[in-house]
Amino acid sequence: MNKTISTKSLQVGYGNKVVIDNVNIQGLKGQLICLLGPNGAGKSTILRTLTGLLKPVNGTVYIGNDNINTIKKNDLAKKMAVVLTEQLSLNMMTVFEVASMGRYPYTNFRGKLTDHDVHIIDNALASVHASHLRNRYFFNLSDGEKQKIMIARALVQAPELLVLDEPTSHLDVKHKVEVINILRNLCLEKGITVILSLHDIDIAIKGCQQILLLQNEKIVAQGTPEEIIKCGTIQDLYEIKGANYSELLGSIEFNNSTCAPEVFIFAGNGSGVGICRAVARAGYGIYCGILHKNDVDFHIGQALGCHIIAEESFENISEQKYNLALEKIKEVPFLIDTGFHVGSMNQLNIKLLEEAAKINKTIFSLSPYSDFQKRYGSFSNKIVPFKNIEAVIQKMTEMRNDA
Repeated sequence: MNKTISTKSLQVGYGNKVVIDNVNIQGLKGQLICLLGPNGAGKSTILRTLTGLLKPVNGTVYIGNDNINTIKKNDLAKKMAVVLTEQLSLNMMTVFEVASMGRYPYTNFRGKLTDHDVHIIDNALASVHASHLRNRYFFNLSDGEKQKIMIARALVQAPELLVLDEPTSHLDVKHKVEVINILRNLCLEKGITVILSLHDIDIAIKGCQQILLLQNEKIVAQGTPEEIIKCGTIQDLYEIKGANYSELLGSIEFNNSTCAPEVFIFAGNGSGVGICRAVARAGYGIYCGILHKNDVDFHIGQALGCHIIAEESFENISEQKYNLALEKIKEVPFLIDTGFHVGSMNQLNIKLLEEAAKINKTIFSLSPYSDFQKRYGSFSNKIVPFKNIEAVIQKMTEMRNDA
């Protein structure tokens, strides 16, 4: 294996104090590795040790086959580039001038750029989609643009290894995605090994190949996202209260399980995702069903803390689950039909709506009004049509307040 960076018996910390023990990193050529964890977990301490900015308490960092302590600084700068969170005072420099600073290991003592150097700088700016910023002053850039230029400056060093500390902090979603895509492309197209720290769980899991999970100055898990993101891992790592992290979907959902159910939502095939979220945000406890366990609505409902009546995947709704759902329907004042697709396996959900209509339950439908007769048949006149969930919530709130 072609290792760009590796560690042996590495302990990181300050002076003789060990902050994190047994740091085992094997960074292969073209690999994107992420340190993920809450503030104070020790991510920056590890990165500073890997880059030689902080001396190990014990153990060794290798760049290729060489001990990092034996590599001359100028030679190390040709192998490794670093982008830290601290911003240098570069405001009165142009983008080209900032990026050109990365050529210092290759220029003479006067720092004179050759045509070859200029070509490399322009290529680096193009790699981060910033050629159009070449002559702009650095202080005029947005945070996302500045981060791209700092990555370009690192690329100008022509490194085998790129280390970044929180490169997406303070960036909007657009620039977060853009920065991670740039880094992924550097790995895939140029074979650069990238090690970075992140707070963004979703980006780390979906964008990185290897993850080290850190908590309370310990590495609690290490491996591919698929290996380490098990049920409850992120929940425990960040000590999340009042919300649930869905490992399957890679999303945080605010938990509404403490609210007593007032609404029964008929969903399926993804039709309930936005609707369940909106109803939960409005402070309503939710029964949801009858959902198959392979349905995305089932997993969103679980994360939201909905009380779900569920059927096994690819099975017709059973009489037992039908009767259970009917009992729950009798407990709540409001029902919402999301307009879910009706097939042979979930046909009984329409029968549940019919039974609810017979006992005069208030049923709101988000199905197109033109489909009412086909969908509901003889009881279509007992269904209340609405165009969007916000109007449904407003109506439910009015009725609840008047009760």
